[in-house]
Amino acid sequence: MTVTINRIYGAKNDKGTRILVDRVWPRGISKEDANLDHWLKEVAPTSELRKWFNHDPKLYAAFKEKYEKELRENDEQKEALDELKEIARSNNDIVLLYAAKDTEHNQAVVLKEILEIK
Repeated sequence: MTVTINRIYGAKNDKGTRILVDRVWPRGISKEDANLDHWLKEVAPTSELRKWFNHDPKLYAAFKEKYEKELRENDEQKEALDELKEIARSNNDIVLLYAAKDTEHNQAVVLKEILEIK
């Protein structure tokens, strides 16, 4: 299995199952243009955590820790993560899509790390 991450605003011809992992629909993208296989908004950080983090790279380590805790302890997020893991097991290639401008400090990076741990 190969997991890649990409901004939803990038190329639409990514190889693999395309999964949006944002809680909020990305601005300026129609559902048709997004060309998604899945939208797992429940796997995304809670709105409170997202707003606290505000994509500040200095807060990324704490964000990652808090987000992983949410994924373990919040039933809705835990179920969504289990669904994501099942999709990953059932497909050779998956692409985790997100809208954030920061390509190194976002929830897709955290999810990719989780999926790649065996």
